Amino acid sequence: MNNKLNFEEALSRLEEIVKKLESGNVSLDESIEIYQEGVALAKNCSSMLEEAEGKVLAIVNKEQDIVEEFLVSQI
Repeated sequence: MNNKLNFEEALSRLEEIVKKLESGNVSLDESIEIYQEGVALAKNCSSMLEEAEGKVLAIVNKEQDIVEEFLVSQI
């Protein structure tokens, strides 16, 4: 697995893995191998989402601080 995948690429690969596993047309060894890849991809996607959420929350908090400062200055 390539750890340099962006979120969309990782999610797309994860979807491919799920479809392949659901098809039932893979050997046990291949199933285990791609399952492991899927777990790693899911963890990677989760980490990227948590990082994005943190960035969004930081932006929202900063904007709230600016709005509060503006409102206080208007009093």
